[in-house]
Amino acid sequence: MELTGAQILLESLRREGVEVVFGFPGGAVIDIYDQLPNYPLRHVLVRHEQGAIHAADGYARATGKVGVCLVTSGPGATNTVTGIATAYMDSVPVVIITGQVPTPLIGNDAFQEVDIVGITRSCTKHNYLVKDVRDLARVIKEAFYLASTGRPGPVLIDLPKDVQTRLTEYKYPKTIKMRSYNPTYAPNSKQVGKVADVVRRAKKPIIYAGGGVIASEASADLAWLARSFNIPVTATLMALGCFPAEDPGWLGMLGMHGTYAANMAISNADLILAIGSRFDDRVTGKISEFAKNAKIVHIDIDPTSIQKNVPVDIPVVADCKSFLTALRQTLEPTLAEEPAAGLEAWNTKVATWKAEKPLSYTQEGTVIKPQFVVETISRLTKGEAIITTEVGQNQMWTAQFYAFNRPRSFISSGGLGTMGFGFPAAIGAQMACPDRLVIDVAGDGSIQMCIQELATAVCYNLPVKIVILNNGYLGMVRQWQELFYKKNYCATCLDVAPDFVKLAEAYGAAGFRVTDPAKVESVLAEAFALPRPVIVDVVVDREENVAPMVPAGKSITEMILV
Repeated sequence: MELTGAQILLESLRREGVEVVFGFPGGAVIDIYDQLPNYPLRHVLVRHEQGAIHAADGYARATGKVGVCLVTSGPGATNTVTGIATAYMDSVPVVIITGQVPTPLIGNDAFQEVDIVGITRSCTKHNYLVKDVRDLARVIKEAFYLASTGRPGPVLIDLPKDVQTRLTEYKYPKTIKMRSYNPTYAPNSKQVGKVADVVRRAKKPIIYAGGGVIASEASADLAWLARSFNIPVTATLMALGCFPAEDPGWLGMLGMHGTYAANMAISNADLILAIGSRFDDRVTGKISEFAKNAKIVHIDIDPTSIQKNVPVDIPVVADCKSFLTALRQTLEPTLAEEPAAGLEAWNTKVATWKAEKPLSYTQEGTVIKPQFVVETISRLTKGEAIITTEVGQNQMWTAQFYAFNRPRSFISSGGLGTMGFGFPAAIGAQMACPDRLVIDVAGDGSIQMCIQELATAVCYNLPVKIVILNNGYLGMVRQWQELFYKKNYCATCLDVAPDFVKLAEAYGAAGFRVTDPAKVESVLAEAFALPRPVIVDVVVDREENVAPMVPAGKSITEMILV
């Protein structure tokens, strides 16, 4: 069977189980779009290529499947770079297909030509420039394999226009073997035994979970370990939902804006089980002061992440689920003969930290507190919604005050901190989960970066809800200026802002504004019940800060608490 390159691409996507492609057409991919109606792929036309990659990212995070986006060459390709870097930093499986000028013109500064392979080399797991149509089927198979295995990540395929039109015999590989790429899934049994020993002996253990727990679908296995051995659990921003917030052993997020209890517990632990995390600087604070008295066990599928930021006592290169399964098989038989240590003194101390300085705010008077809005969303949705966020104060308040009880319920840009991510990611999540309520918690600054995707949501009747915590500032930068720059609010006051209600209506969505605390719950409930896209503009306290906060260069025990 002979197919053109464009047909090979689309047929291969079908065979990979792809159902949705987020894209924006152009001259360099017009041959692909010409064939697209002949294949059972749902194409979502975004309004900006950055929206395509963020939507594919959101789709991937919500499902665990590989997200796919398709864009043209030149500016179409470069418009995806921020989203590619976002997915790379957060280990999200995405395949990006970019058009390219015909192969004879590559390197000649042709119209809409850029070296997208060179541009994205540092922010993709791998990328390809396909110059021979006979290689295309294999490249696509490899791209999906690379994106979804080991430490997941984005893979880019650059496809010249002439390769799309050439014919060749189509043979899609059934399997892929790459001599230079063999991720380690199963843990070394000796290392598992060492971890089992230190878990049994620990007097002050803590589980520090990262996004790898969610990526490997290991939440239930982590919960067994925590509950069987009475070990408290904290998590990174990327791991929220991997352990139920309603569980008594949950301490909340740790790090720069983590809870007092989480930061104190990890700083005083004698054993840290770091599972699928990477000891990011936002978590550790001042490295030399981080968990100085703890034995550190680090489990990660990416060997380059281990020992990268902090010294580790027991390294384990493995998939998180495979490791936790092996650890359970080692520990569970011993529980009947030797029940887990009660750790009463340790858990009592942890409970004291939780009670002494919990996350708190005061909602009184006529000014709406942003934390109150997030708590109300959590209560109304019973923690069952998919929540995306933009980046900044809105993101941190959501992480702190929404009770996440399920994995893949929280979708946010962690490593790169990409403003504008949340709304198109919500579109991708809604496409993936049409029966779930999807809410983007946004700031009035960040929501404007990809606001044009409201047309996408309306066009496809995606009932995404945007709740804007509108304080008239670029809030997180303003907070830093207040605390560390003598209130020099340079370039952070949003003096001119759109009327978000009218903006919603202009796009064909519904719009609400709330200025009275007494009406927050009723307006949110009404908005969530509407089967259409909605913006809820909540005017909140202009100078409310995110607390706790660890200043740059300080230990995570040195928190600003108010």
